[in-house]
Amino acid sequence: MTDDTEHELGKFSQSAALSLGIELELQIVSSQDYDLLGAAPDLLREMTGREHPGDVKPEITDSMIELSTGICVDYADALGQLSSIRNVLVHQADRLGILLSGGGTHPFQHWGRQAIFDAPRFHHLSQLYGYLAKQFTIFGQHVHIGCACPDEALWLLHAFNRYIPHLIALSAASPFVQGIDTGFQSARLNSVFAFPLSGRAPFVLCWDDFAAYYRKMIATGVVKSMKDFYWDIRPKPEFGTIELRVMDTPLTVERAAQIAVYAQALARYLLEEKPVEPCEDDYLVYTFNRFQACRFGYEGRLVIPGGAEQHVIRDDILHTMALIEVHAYDLGSTEALNLLRTEVLQSRNGASEVRAAYAREGSLEEVVRQGCELWAGRCA
Repeated sequence: MTDDTEHELGKFSQSAALSLGIELELQIVSSQDYDLLGAAPDLLREMTGREHPGDVKPEITDSMIELSTGICVDYADALGQLSSIRNVLVHQADRLGILLSGGGTHPFQHWGRQAIFDAPRFHHLSQLYGYLAKQFTIFGQHVHIGCACPDEALWLLHAFNRYIPHLIALSAASPFVQGIDTGFQSARLNSVFAFPLSGRAPFVLCWDDFAAYYRKMIATGVVKSMKDFYWDIRPKPEFGTIELRVMDTPLTVERAAQIAVYAQALARYLLEEKPVEPCEDDYLVYTFNRFQACRFGYEGRLVIPGGAEQHVIRDDILHTMALIEVHAYDLGSTEALNLLRTEVLQSRNGASEVRAAYAREGSLEEVVRQGCELWAGRCA
């Protein structure tokens, strides 16, 4: 297990406000049959000593891998770091004769064929969660946003709850599971919801209160570190950030960077303009809104917290993009916001692109092959 003992009493590291960190979980794919391939140990060995930003680490099964940037300040920085790491990973994968892909689920892999990566934490999770651990062969994007102080982090965490459907719809890229079109835009999150410590963080706005909650959970023996909480958004005191965890891994690094800076601009808007004051009752509609985004994406319905007013998620995203334009400009992410806006207007996301590829090709193997080429930056 990760040692978070220095944070058990609630210490929160200093972090530059609105700085970014991005993590992407990737599929390792066979170049022969385009199924998942347990080659993470080989790829990690090839990556040892290679120069690149950030880090590359194993994940719970050996057919997946996680890349992470260093601290990013803006869109150009985030895209530059992601592209650099991607390029090194793809080069080493080519040397091994394997492929890499984005997307929230592999379209036809079977969880029972996956193997737990040989590391103590992952074996512990496998023993604890049984078959759910192998079903966790799913692929997400996590975005860290730096916060000036711990109370601000908790306020921002809860202020973000109203916009979680935006992040789900924008990143949704997991329509197929085990060869079946699920009807969902993001089927990946259904696997996350199965875990007992998933969902939402407790509603506290004071870091001392959160530290007290954390100590109580530690005392129960249910958790041993912050990593044991699979919340949609969780504080990361060792980084001085909040971590947004609902996104599928996008099909390209460009889309991943765009979604990350959308969250960054939204955070700046929330912190500077304070358009909402979070309260516990906001969560009355949270699960419904999240389901609508997972199931229907842009076409889903979003109930505005505090009442019964409903918006189509697409319309709510576009309205929010207009509100945060000035913040995106100040943060250097106008280009990213405009690119995302075009995708929303065209109802395009990873899920729609995967479905379109399947309708065109009639073969999930070909969909995966094209997805690997797309991730590698070899096709437009």
